[in-house]
Amino acid sequence: MTLWSLIVLAIVMLAPFLVVALNALKSPAEYASDGPLSFPDGVYLQGLIDFWVRVGFGQKLLNSVVISGSVAVLAVVISVLNAYALGIGRVRGRTWILVAFLIANTLPQEALAYPLYFLANETGLYDTQLGVIIIFTIIQAAFGTYLLSSTYVGFPRELLEAAYLDGANKGQTLVRIVVPISRPTLGVLFVFFFIWTWNEFFLPLILLISNDTQTVPVALGVLQGQRMMDATMTSASALLGVIPAIAFFLIFQRTLTRGITAGAVK
Repeated sequence: MTLWSLIVLAIVMLAPFLVVALNALKSPAEYASDGPLSFPDGVYLQGLIDFWVRVGFGQKLLNSVVISGSVAVLAVVISVLNAYALGIGRVRGRTWILVAFLIANTLPQEALAYPLYFLANETGLYDTQLGVIIIFTIIQAAFGTYLLSSTYVGFPRELLEAAYLDGANKGQTLVRIVVPISRPTLGVLFVFFFIWTWNEFFLPLILLISNDTQTVPVALGVLQGQRMMDATMTSASALLGVIPAIAFFLIFQRTLTRGITAGAVK
């Protein structure tokens, strides 16, 4: 791929974000007179401020961070424990268990909506952040278990045997040998789990109905569906919704790059 093709690809990928940013920083009058592709005469922040106040964006942002962060951490931990048992421990029936995890990952969320709603309602977890955290931890851990199990099958047996000879039990081997070596892959899973959970809309829309528990995507979708915003405020809401995810991705970009290039096992 040539340099010019890379430049064109970057422009195409960044164009929607740039258009959103331009419209978020212009006044409604400028948008009406000059159109969506014009540059603003100045920086108009009132649309961002009005949207922040109208939806209580600070609370929605905190909810999304708590839910996404908790899911990412818990899903990685559960994935490691499951994969250690399936990939290295060689649990009986391992193949069928992995097939079950694979099938679970292929199920559409629409098929899970009613069962999850019923279970959350029966257990008192409906309209709570804890209920959403539990559900998405299980969903993300199913993928993480399948991925890590395939990786741990090829884990060097010499390292495990050396650890056993040194007197390490299975828990110590996991913490001191397996986790440090597979840290790059775990970092990649953490980043993906966080971003995937952050962008979830359908299940949180069903399970979180109170204004105090809603996440950023749900708040954006509900408010825009009420037709209460003009074009510039809609762009402001989209900009505020995507900036935290981009910031998180940039912060952990080195972790993601290191995980992809290094692989799970050195």
